[in-house]
Amino acid sequence: MGDFNLALVLVAIIVCVLVFIFNVYLLVNYQHPDDANQAYFPKFVVVLGLSVAAISILMLPADVANRQACRHAIYNGACNLTLPMKDLWLAIYILDAILVFFVIPFAMFYYEGDLDKTVWKRMKSALVWVIVTAIICALVLGILYGVVGKVDFTVRHLSSSTTSFPSSWSFSESQQCIDSGARQCSAYIAPASSETTWTMRTTFPEYIVALATIVGSVLFTIFGGVGIACLPLGLIFSFIRRPKAVITRSQYIKEATELGKKARELKKTADALHQEERSGSTGRKWRKNVKSVEKEVLLLEEDVKALEEMYPQGEQAETAWAMTVLSYLGKLVFGVLGLIVSVAWIAHIVIYLLIDPPLSPFLNEIFIKLDDVWGLLGTAAYAFFCFYLLLAVIAGAMMVGLKLVFITIHPMKWGATLMNSFLFNVGLILLCSISVIQFCATAFGYYAQATAAQEIFGHTLQSLRGIKYLYKYNVFQIGFIILAGLTFVYYAAFGWRRKKTRGRFQLST
Repeated sequence: MGDFNLALVLVAIIVCVLVFIFNVYLLVNYQHPDDANQAYFPKFVVVLGLSVAAISILMLPADVANRQACRHAIYNGACNLTLPMKDLWLAIYILDAILVFFVIPFAMFYYEGDLDKTVWKRMKSALVWVIVTAIICALVLGILYGVVGKVDFTVRHLSSSTTSFPSSWSFSESQQCIDSGARQCSAYIAPASSETTWTMRTTFPEYIVALATIVGSVLFTIFGGVGIACLPLGLIFSFIRRPKAVITRSQYIKEATELGKKARELKKTADALHQEERSGSTGRKWRKNVKSVEKEVLLLEEDVKALEEMYPQGEQAETAWAMTVLSYLGKLVFGVLGLIVSVAWIAHIVIYLLIDPPLSPFLNEIFIKLDDVWGLLGTAAYAFFCFYLLLAVIAGAMMVGLKLVFITIHPMKWGATLMNSFLFNVGLILLCSISVIQFCATAFGYYAQATAAQEIFGHTLQSLRGIKYLYKYNVFQIGFIILAGLTFVYYAAFGWRRKKTRGRFQLST
């Protein structure tokens, strides 16, 4: 098979199978008991979406390894025998876009449909929404591709005069060209006026990936910028605010009574909103109140969990308290490690992306040195930093969702996650994974040079008409750094404080 990297193919197949098995494991353990033995189509979409997101991240180190497969080849064309990474990138991201904009919305509409309706009516209602979305997306994509679906490359026109073929070659520092006495060839002394713009139409699949990347980049900048700070700091300050000792029984009864009152109040409010829904009064104010109730229920569940931690019961109460202490110590350790990674990410963005020319390759150089230690160590570190960004996006979405009423939150809880929350988070992960790939391909351009990802997300995307200025002026990177800095300041000022007891819940009137 020549230089075809059979080991890389085998590793790719094994990793894909392991990713699929792991995602099935997550689904089984995170799903709500009410969804057991039903909602099979949404479950299939969840497993497929999580697998596509994970594989797309893992394709980055695979792309680097694929490039290295023919690095030491001794004959021309050896790289043609490696994996067709560009075709695989386009395929995985077109599948990503189809899942985000069509399949996941259909599954959510179907799952959240009125249970009193038949299966066919629920499918029909969901299909109508998806068809309308598909028509709008097709029109927007078609118009944009026809009008501005071109790339503008800045090139320099080079030319030189001809001369007779020399009988001998005598190049030196003072004689760098064929023409005697010339210290610089014509190509090197071309005037600035020789620069021109070379315009060509990009392929439609690449244009779809580019637009999906822009949409994902907006969410990535907001959620990722917040999450890169709140992910480690949330764990650290959770340790700082931890319960220091077990409370007394009288304190437990008092706190439990207050939580019971609040639970009855929320149930009464939820029943009132349900009655309004049945009567058809589902306007903007109603939706705002529903989101407020959802957030209050989430906070109530957190209070109940905290109370159970402070007063463990049962025959193994001491063991439960010991596990609680160990869990908070684990949060501290992972929080400190995460803080180091977050600071490294922010420093790398500033040093390598925002300062022109870059002060240092920084993480790129570290990955290269790790590869010298062991072939896959650098690519493993590369994949870890990319996955960390994806985790930061999820943490940031939860953080922003809790603070802003107009954003719906979909928490992921062990053994208590409904399929609509699963689908929402999978859609968010898929949409942001495209931007994470683009961001990593740019941030680690020195390490990932000459890869298919660099070609798609580096040259084509950053030269696309109408979009290139967002990347030329580092709009997303600057927004990312600003939001990360504001989140660091917020946690430094308020993160150490204990959460105060909330007063009576009020609906919007």
